[in-house]
Amino acid sequence: MAPPKSERVTRSDVARVAGTSVAVVSYVINNGPRPVAEATRERVLAAIKQTGYRPNGVARALASGSTKTYGLVVPNISNPFVASMAHRLLHESMRHGHVMLLGDAGDDRKREQEVIQGLLSRQVDGLFYTSVDRQPWIEMITASGTPLVMLDRVEVQPGVSILRVDERYAAFQATHHLLSHGYPTIAMIAGPLAMQNAQDRIQGWRDALQGYGMEPRPELIFSTSYTRQGGYDATQRILALPQMPRALFTSNEAQAMGCLRALQERGLRVPDDVALVSFNGTDQSGFHVPAITTMRQPVDELARRAIAMLKSWDGEARVEEFPHYLEIGESCGCSGTGKIMKKP
Repeated sequence: MAPPKSERVTRSDVARVAGTSVAVVSYVINNGPRPVAEATRERVLAAIKQTGYRPNGVARALASGSTKTYGLVVPNISNPFVASMAHRLLHESMRHGHVMLLGDAGDDRKREQEVIQGLLSRQVDGLFYTSVDRQPWIEMITASGTPLVMLDRVEVQPGVSILRVDERYAAFQATHHLLSHGYPTIAMIAGPLAMQNAQDRIQGWRDALQGYGMEPRPELIFSTSYTRQGGYDATQRILALPQMPRALFTSNEAQAMGCLRALQERGLRVPDDVALVSFNGTDQSGFHVPAITTMRQPVDELARRAIAMLKSWDGEARVEEFPHYLEIGESCGCSGTGKIMKKP
């Protein structure tokens, strides 16, 4: 007889309905450590269904030493690239039997600290982390003994695995592609200057210009948020220049979307009047008119490798660099589409 619905069902209730011991019920639920005859297993599973028993995840975590959860800390989930990466990491973690808890810092350093503290208090089995700025809370995480994989360009230090793209080189390649079209001036819509990835992308833009014998002009760097509104606002500032640059390099896809809107409102055509290349594009880039030429990261493979690094974490510092590729659309002035692999 099943217990009343108002009472919490226990393993003792399941054992009573199945006509077995509590230990046998535990063996079935945990798939061990001792074997259970198939007929008995079927009786226990039928009793679980009949009683509506749900295993206590917290108790199982205390017993096994694993919560079967990972934590992911990101600067802002509204960023299309960050969202696509989070989606793939969640999918990959579930494939390995883990739930992913998302911590969105909202581009705020203090909130980022609170998010990390909250995830650590839940005893996550590991953390994936991209920081809001150049001062990530790494020491707080390593002090807890929690395995950590930084998805960011940070200094190598003990106990931290790092999976990253060479963003400076990728920005160099994106800018170099615009320069190869012969555009005489290329302005840059950068991210917030306090963020390391914004500095890396600015430096890549500078490297490309200097490689062409051109002097990078600080007045052609327009810092803004990694959002559509940020791209729109920065483009309005660019449109106020005495002379409109012939090409633009935006630091992410969201900025590129805002940029396209501002240019369209002014009656400027892309790429006929102003060429455009973006960084960190997603599948959305190909559905714009014109399709946006963008530097992309292979997020599926990145997610698989990130999970593998966390599962094999042993406290040693490991660094892996991931490839990037330039996906050719129409916004840069190219006539065809495709992708160009860069720096394996």
